[in-house]
Amino acid sequence: MKLRPKLCIGISLAPTWLSGEGWRLPGSGIEGLYSSDFALETAKAAEAAHLDFVFRPDASFLPLPVMEQSFGFSSLDATLLMTAIARETAKIGLVTTISTTFGHPYIAARQLMSLHWLSQGRAGWNVVTALQGHENFGLPDMPSSDARYARAAEFTEVVRRLWASFPSDALVVDRAAGRYADTDLILPINHRGPDFQVQGPLNLPAFPGPGIPLMQAGGSATGVDFAGQVADMVFGMTPDLDTALKTRAQLSARAIAHRRAPRDLRLLPGLSLYLGKTRAEAQDLFAANHRRITRAQRIQRVTEATGLDLSTWPDDRPITLADLPKAPGGPRSAGHIALLRRIIETDQPTVEQLLARPEILASVHWQIIGTPEDAATEIIRWHEAGAIDGFIAVPGGAPQSLHLTLNDLVPRLRDAGHFRHAYQGDTLVSHLTEA
Repeated sequence: MKLRPKLCIGISLAPTWLSGEGWRLPGSGIEGLYSSDFALETAKAAEAAHLDFVFRPDASFLPLPVMEQSFGFSSLDATLLMTAIARETAKIGLVTTISTTFGHPYIAARQLMSLHWLSQGRAGWNVVTALQGHENFGLPDMPSSDARYARAAEFTEVVRRLWASFPSDALVVDRAAGRYADTDLILPINHRGPDFQVQGPLNLPAFPGPGIPLMQAGGSATGVDFAGQVADMVFGMTPDLDTALKTRAQLSARAIAHRRAPRDLRLLPGLSLYLGKTRAEAQDLFAANHRRITRAQRIQRVTEATGLDLSTWPDDRPITLADLPKAPGGPRSAGHIALLRRIIETDQPTVEQLLARPEILASVHWQIIGTPEDAATEIIRWHEAGAIDGFIAVPGGAPQSLHLTLNDLVPRLRDAGHFRHAYQGDTLVSHLTEA
């Protein structure tokens, strides 16, 4: 059973519709990738569609092999980009990404509150612990998952205490009396913890309105518990309905364990959308976008997800569940691993058939390859089942997927009663609480 009557919808500002082969299309605009105008155009279109927020994932490293064929993780700083968008938009939420593993809570607290002021209450924070990039911050190795989440919990606590250390009520601004602030209300936090020592207070007052919602993306047991404690939104990897239902149940359980209402923790899976006016057009778009993925690369992805090496197998040999190692332990998400195992168990595909599957070729996120009507039907099915509270749109393949998402798919969800007709408020918190 769904927890909220309306969907919460965000969209990625990472130009996923230009990844793969999409950037090579005429008129893609790839030459403007490192300008604010590139993202601003998407943000304005998303605001016109009344989306809850735009979201910019970020990374602190650059894998060079990817750069040979695409832009990969090369991007402007997420928070600086959001400040450029803030001035040119009025309603849509602006969710930036800041790592707790590589950052410092005082700087993060100031950057986020600055964005909140500049956008008049529309900032959001995607809290990430990061999986790579340690070599750029003087760390010999990447900390363990438990260590990263322990640091993230302390980091987040410090940020929130800093936001509270200089309340907006402290601003007096009495010209006649010559008194600017009531300093009795501005208090140091005197934090002394395992990873941080922060005196405070923050040198910026809190925005006099709703606070800054938090997003979190970890899928491990520790990550889910952290989300249950602090997150308002979870950017989930749920490649199929079964995984989404299980993830929603886990998040609800952890929210209750931390004395929170499950409906206040929104599961928003990434939704990879390859859209066309017909299903054939969408399928052609998907195939064209992944045409340079070699057989060796596809086999490597199967090995990462299942532990099974198909490099010496003939294309026409069927794969059964008995062929799979019992504990693959690969780097892909648990949901994606389970999905591939179900495909093999149910279909017993040949090697050639498995290597052609969208689940191998593309994102480990939820994928829909079809028309906007197909997408709307599937999204509504998941929402009615109580598996999701919304989604973060990740259009793929070409600009047409972006345009069809905003101009066709979202209106269909609106007309079906699953999304808003217009904004009721001006802040991100107001959007999240409308339903």
